[in-house]
Amino acid sequence: MAKPIKQYKSGSISSSIWANEREVNGNKVEFNTVSLRKSWKDDKNVWRDATINLRRNDISKAILVLQKAHEDLLLDSGDEDE
Repeated sequence: MAKPIKQYKSGSISSSIWANEREVNGNKVEFNTVSLRKSWKDDKNVWRDATINLRRNDISKAILVLQKAHEDLLLDSGDEDE
């Protein structure tokens, strides 16, 4: 199984950078992707995880929508922290 180039972790969230290659018009093209993973234990105490894979151009878009959602949650004065 392939190993990531680099990995980062903060609590139950982790990201990994992967080296990829494919053939385009007879030429080998190399590119990197990022996987973002969230791990948790379910109600039966079994570890679960959800992973999404992003290309370079997806990362800034993901950061933007996550920042906006975070901003909305922090600015919502009607709810207490959970």
